[in-house]
Amino acid sequence: MERQNLKLLFSLVAIIAILGSSCSKKTMTPLANSLFTTDPSPLELVGAKVPVTINGRFPAKWFDKGTTVVVTPVLKYNGGEVSGTSYAYQGEKVAGNGIVVNYENGGAITLKSEFDYTPALKKSELFLKFDFSRGGKTIAGFPDVKIADGVVSTQALASASSTTPAIAPDAFQRIIKETYDADIMFLIQQAELRSTELNSSNLAAWKDLVKEANDNDRKNVDIEISAYASPDGGYDLNEKLAEKREKNTTSYLTKEFKKKDIDTEINAKYTAQDWEGFQKLVQASSLQDKDIVLRVLSMYPDTETREKEIKNISAIYSGLAETILPKLRRSRLIANVEVIGKTDEELRKAANSDLTGLSVEELLYTANLDGTPKEKIYTHITRQFPDDYRGWNNLGAYYHANGQAPKAVQAFNKAAQLSAKAPEANMNQALLSLADGNTTKAEQLLGNASGANSLGEALGLLYIQKGDYNKAVQSFGDAKTNNAALAQILTKNYNKAQQILDAVKNKDAATYYLSAIVAARTNNTSGVVGNLRSALDKGYSTSDVLNDIEFAKFLANPDVKNILIK
Repeated sequence: MERQNLKLLFSLVAIIAILGSSCSKKTMTPLANSLFTTDPSPLELVGAKVPVTINGRFPAKWFDKGTTVVVTPVLKYNGGEVSGTSYAYQGEKVAGNGIVVNYENGGAITLKSEFDYTPALKKSELFLKFDFSRGGKTIAGFPDVKIADGVVSTQALASASSTTPAIAPDAFQRIIKETYDADIMFLIQQAELRSTELNSSNLAAWKDLVKEANDNDRKNVDIEISAYASPDGGYDLNEKLAEKREKNTTSYLTKEFKKKDIDTEINAKYTAQDWEGFQKLVQASSLQDKDIVLRVLSMYPDTETREKEIKNISAIYSGLAETILPKLRRSRLIANVEVIGKTDEELRKAANSDLTGLSVEELLYTANLDGTPKEKIYTHITRQFPDDYRGWNNLGAYYHANGQAPKAVQAFNKAAQLSAKAPEANMNQALLSLADGNTTKAEQLLGNASGANSLGEALGLLYIQKGDYNKAVQSFGDAKTNNAALAQILTKNYNKAQQILDAVKNKDAATYYLSAIVAARTNNTSGVVGNLRSALDKGYSTSDVLNDIEFAKFLANPDVKNILIK
């Protein structure tokens, strides 16, 4: 009898356990996806991550008091999946560290997660995975719940290859101004030209230079004469003296130019007391107590008082009379020569024939002219001027613009080796880093690229890759490029984006693809069709379109289907 009672008791316990188990399973039924929302929806690439915030709730009387549920966001794509951050929830009778959910009322849940982006995630779906356990045992049979599509990866269309590289500048000047001078010295209180001065080698060389410039078709020359008296002896006396020195010098040069058949203008002037020259000579001298003299000059603006005070310092004045004042009794002859450089047409002609006669500045300038063989010119610079980073840098820019990435990398690296501090070299090194997705290194390099001519474009690309789209828009400024238009798309300024795309000078497949995205976001079906057709004609593939969530709602359109079939 006792054995029968025991059997009956065990049977009742088993029945209760089974009923409890079935009750639990009945209570914990699969959840509907309508209970969950995501922000954003669909998911979107931002920087190098795909962030998502999931909001939802467990219904009232659903969450079993003795059950633990681990909820994990999972992005599934063709051939794999990637998990986000897991959150643990538990019933009221579970002893653990999970978030407690009330059985009677249920509870709201918020899950924040982010996924490292890879191109495989471009066409993917976001699920919630539920792992149930009770009493230390796993409860199987609960399906994953799809809650969103993903991933809008339009940001990934930002391209380092379409960013304008920095061109190192030339220092070419069409007209180079040169100045040559010579002095004719005078004795104290005299204005006569002495033969020793007129026959000096310095004056002879100066006159020869003027003659050569006058006879050269590529040079213009004009002459200035500035006659001076030293600031001792009184203003009236010195004014007459300086004036006479100027007249004698002008008369002499006029005769000399006539003999040598030099036809140039002579502009003459005189200065009665050369206090400015006096101050410069004193400052540059090694005279003892020269600071006293300079202090007198600053204290007394009146010329007579200056002269009186300086002469009162007898110990100093004798040194001035011997070493400073004689150098101020002079006529200064100045030849202003303009050297006229080659015309653009002459430079183009040289670029297409013989480059050997051009300077490095002429070569760098010529390479920027329309219709010149840029690769030939830059290659010539790297051979003739191998230590000038500009030739290597600009050759790399040429390769970059023409899709020759390996050659561009080599040239940019050589430029950086030659001039690590050059802003253009740093900016172009940053482009290489951005092409590899290394925004940290690129940002460091761009910090040393101030002054590079296309820095705004590189900064704009950096900010797009970092997910800071407003800064990207500011950095691009008025640039008319694909990347600049992309920044406007990412900030949802579609009118501005299309204006930029319309203004792109050399439209490529990416230009039309971005225009198709603008059309898709503004529900312009004909714009989607026309621009996708052009993008496909220029190199985009049908798989690019089919896997892009931007066009998901247009794939059933007959016109879109037709262009994708072709």
